[in-house]
Amino acid sequence: MTDKKPRTNEEEYFARREADLLRQQRATAQETAAAAARRSHSMKCPKCGYDLITGEWHGVQIDQCTHCHGIWFDAGEAETALAHAEPNMMARVFRAVLRGVSGAKASDT
Repeated sequence: MTDKKPRTNEEEYFARREADLLRQQRATAQETAAAAARRSHSMKCPKCGYDLITGEWHGVQIDQCTHCHGIWFDAGEAETALAHAEPNMMARVFRAVLRGVSGAKASDT
């Protein structure tokens, strides 16, 4: 009967160790899957999934879809395009969109 307790402790140790290893393997698999998903979506159109090409407009880099021709801005690029000295209809549209998205009061000049 003295063999029962050490065997139970040993079984608990290995069960805990196996559970920890499984947790680590799952975490590694999830990180790998997330990295692969990020790589597969890099420079892809959020709307249709086709490749994006990068162009420059008045010093602002703009990403455009090769399929649907959608135009995509990275953080701060739309604001930079709006700050251009030449006001036009597109600038007014972008300001209206920014007002709706950010809730900020952008001037409509």
